[in-house]
Amino acid sequence: MKLLDCPLIGRRPISEFDYVGEVRKPPVDGDSAAWSDFVFNRRGAPGVLRERWYHRPTGYWFVFDRDTLTDDIKAVVDAREVRYDIPA
Repeated sequence: MKLLDCPLIGRRPISEFDYVGEVRKPPVDGDSAAWSDFVFNRRGAPGVLRERWYHRPTGYWFVFDRDTLTDDIKAVVDAREVRYDIPA
């Protein structure tokens, strides 16, 4: 069984989590080509990615720096670090 470390309650089965995706800054002032690239293209190479995860039993959202090759959690990131201001 694959396990993931929940920062609140420790090691849990991965079936309790929802992977929401890589944290990426949207191209707010970008043209249609920039938006197309943002929507349809992702980095596929193994390495450390900043990802959003949701733990269903606790109802908590997490941002992890996770090594996609080894599944090791390198850091739990404060969500304020990945919040982007909406332009006026």
